[in-house]
Amino acid sequence: MKPGAGLERLSLNTATVRGTDLLGMVDACARAGIPWIAPWRHLLQEVPAERAARAIRDAGMRVSSLCRGGFFTAPTEAERQERLEDNRRAIDEAATLGAEVLVLVCGGVVDKDIRGSRQMVEAGIAVVGPYAAERGVKLGIEPLHPMFAADRSVVNTLRQANDMAVRIGDADAGGTGTVGVVVDVYHVWWDPDLEDAIEASRGRVLGFHVNDWIVPLPDVLEGRGMMGDGHIELRRLRRAVDAVGYDGPIEVEIFHQGWWAKPVDEVLATMVKRYREVVLEPAT
Repeated sequence: MKPGAGLERLSLNTATVRGTDLLGMVDACARAGIPWIAPWRHLLQEVPAERAARAIRDAGMRVSSLCRGGFFTAPTEAERQERLEDNRRAIDEAATLGAEVLVLVCGGVVDKDIRGSRQMVEAGIAVVGPYAAERGVKLGIEPLHPMFAADRSVVNTLRQANDMAVRIGDADAGGTGTVGVVVDVYHVWWDPDLEDAIEASRGRVLGFHVNDWIVPLPDVLEGRGMMGDGHIELRRLRRAVDAVGYDGPIEVEIFHQGWWAKPVDEVLATMVKRYREVVLEPAT
């Protein structure tokens, strides 16, 4: 499959669409000229990773990332060990799919101890980092908006995520280069330190996700809008990650009931149009 003009970096994060399985999403991307796809792990329960990898290759497509690992925080040692084992399984799935990056949603606060929870996250990533390196998979720490700190991630700014990646890399020579960051505009666009944090992440940006911040926010989790429907200066942020050397896939990741209710082909057509209009450079 040859990608559509200007779409060489475009990836569908499968959270954006519903109403079909992973194979149906692959077929829809092929029809739309979208060359990359980023599956979520629950889809692999219906379509095993080996079969999914084969279908993606046969369609002439590639996997930009696998979503998600993480959730390292837990109140007991037994639960923390189970989380580590699940991350190893996620790393294996990413390797089977041919995904270079496993996206990490790191886990929320345990026992109201946000500092201790952040230490728990860092320790967990450090433990699974060498295994990821062995399997040829990079770990992308995705900072989440502070409103998700309680239940989904205590890593809430790009600076924080990058500092964590640096410390883990410095502490484990075998894992150096394995841990980096994923920049999702929904989570970081508000940060007054964002441009400096992107610059500090030079060489460690492993992914870039686009969507939009719409108001009124319809839902904390399921409120991400289509690019161009909200208030994020998407082209500026894309230029910023490009400027620090990131030239990889650009994933569209939208959580929104309205878009989920639409036919997949309609969503992808809109996605392609908006990507060209507000993420890429203006047509000349």
